[in-house]
Amino acid sequence: MRTRFRHLIAVALAAATVVAVSACAAIPTDGPVRSGQTIKDESVSGLDYRPFKPVAGSDQTAILRGFIAAGTGAQDDYAVARQFLASGYAETWNPRRGVTIREDNPTVERVGDRELSYTLTASATVDAAGQYTQAVRPTSTTLTFQFTREDGEWRIAYAPDGIILSPVNFDSVFQQHALYFFDPTHEFLVPDERWFLARSSTSTRIASALLAGPADWLKDAVVTSFPAGTQLSLNAVTIDSGKALVDLSSDALSASSQERAQMRDQLRRSLASVATVSSVSITVEGAPFSVPDTTGSDAQVNPDVDARPLVERDGSVGYASPSSDKIAELGNGIGDEVGRLDPSSFAISASGTAAVVGNEDGVFVVRPQSRLRVDATDDLVPPSVDDLGFAWVAASSDTRKVTAYGLRGDPHVVSTTLPKGTMVSFQVSRDSTRALALIESGDGPSLYVMAIVRGSDRTPTALGPPVRVQAASGDAVGAAWINDSDIASLGQTANGPEIVRTTVGGQSSTLPKPDGRATAIAGGSAGSMLLRMSDGSVRQSTGGGWEATGVTADVLGIQR
Repeated sequence: MRTRFRHLIAVALAAATVVAVSACAAIPTDGPVRSGQTIKDESVSGLDYRPFKPVAGSDQTAILRGFIAAGTGAQDDYAVARQFLASGYAETWNPRRGVTIREDNPTVERVGDRELSYTLTASATVDAAGQYTQAVRPTSTTLTFQFTREDGEWRIAYAPDGIILSPVNFDSVFQQHALYFFDPTHEFLVPDERWFLARSSTSTRIASALLAGPADWLKDAVVTSFPAGTQLSLNAVTIDSGKALVDLSSDALSASSQERAQMRDQLRRSLASVATVSSVSITVEGAPFSVPDTTGSDAQVNPDVDARPLVERDGSVGYASPSSDKIAELGNGIGDEVGRLDPSSFAISASGTAAVVGNEDGVFVVRPQSRLRVDATDDLVPPSVDDLGFAWVAASSDTRKVTAYGLRGDPHVVSTTLPKGTMVSFQVSRDSTRALALIESGDGPSLYVMAIVRGSDRTPTALGPPVRVQAASGDAVGAAWINDSDIASLGQTANGPEIVRTTVGGQSSTLPKPDGRATAIAGGSAGSMLLRMSDGSVRQSTGGGWEATGVTADVLGIQR
């Protein structure tokens, strides 16, 4: 019966999100663990809820509502919430199995003399590993609670594992933290966003989740430098004068000198979001752990782009100055070659030595003083380029027709399980580990993020399971990477452009509508977004309103 109750909410969210991501639990429960200090669970958010205890004489409905409300109180492992449970069940219930974030006001109905149903609309869930799954189309879910009498008082004899929180309460007691893993080249650190209770045990949960590995959907696109089997040796990461002391199991000893420096870098970057941590020290089973005396790896975190919009106007291609609207043309002859192709879309590599161009004749790869048509199909979406030497081309009429071309034109079919529909846009992330696809179907726009799976020679072979995130409503226009964890989608509605910004593994927000009609969206510098309007003007936003840049463009280019 318990399995059935837990399954209800999982099915509802899976139907709304296509993919549910999962991983190992945040705190290790097996393997060699040395005795250490108990994990403190004090609030660090500045807001510590103190829920009410059960009131004598309460009926079943009051006990149920009190139990749900007590999910805000994590003190002493949810000690108050457990007071609403029967003595034989209080220690069995697992509040850390996950979180359901509900909308509106749930309803309680009687099912039997000792059974109540609790119907809610779930907007998102967070699993035991801290992975946030958004319900793109919130779905009503009914949970069942059973009751018993103890010393003349009603208590809950069965409740589904996990807690239920309102959006306001969730934002108050949980915080977002990024775990960092390397791309296969070790040139980038890639974020894997998680959500943990805003308590003093957060550093322990971050370190343990990092050792458990990346989310299932991401795991084929990133790597970790921690040797297999490595876990925390002590049951807590302690912090002393800003230094996080991380004691690992003996599995870590097999790491090379370079891997040890990378391990420290992963820990340091992942723990950087904890306000009380400024540095990291690693030991193994309580003994010193030799790590090269370097500043860490040279891997980039959240690579940025030029602050000036990349544009094509009247055959000139380059970076437009917001102050004068003058274009500083791309060098090495690339700007001239792109301009001569009369582009309808184009993107440039981070090095500036390669570009991909879409026009009425297909897709071209442009390099210094040369250009090569790699695809002459007439139903292609704007192409994308990565920094490993591949131009990405997707067909609008077939969402499963994605091809990665080497810069010399060699094609590589990339398998994908994207749902059917009309592909509107396809774009590779700045770290070349993930792809973003915007699809229009009979149900409206849908937006997906996928891991890029590559062979040993870094050739793309497949896209991982698509994870659905919130898309802008209206007629789908485009989608873009804004930074290493945020994406944005653009839709045209009867009331103007709608722009939705989403953190992959996090929450979404709808931005204010600009006046007019938008034709393209692109990521700018420092997490900003750029829009090209139908009159050619380019507007910019960092999350609030849209401001004129003073730049005009026939085509808004994509920077990496």
